[in-house]
Amino acid sequence: MKNKDRYFKALAQNNGLLNEIDLGEQLGLNQDETQEIIVRLLSEHKIEYVENKSCNYRLNKTTKRKNKSR
Repeated sequence: MKNKDRYFKALAQNNGLLNEIDLGEQLGLNQDETQEIIVRLLSEHKIEYVENKSCNYRLNKTTKRKNKSR
């Protein structure tokens, strides 16, 4: 989904300045499309619900795994 990738990148650059709906509108998405993208990103565990300034979502922190077999 092309819009999902665009929204995810914009959310990363947004840093909580705009709320999630305004960010979607800035990308040319309506409220329903934005909410559908948010649901998909939540189900993929790419974002999490956390109050982050104006925005209620932020990217999940990725953990680096070390090779424990060495």
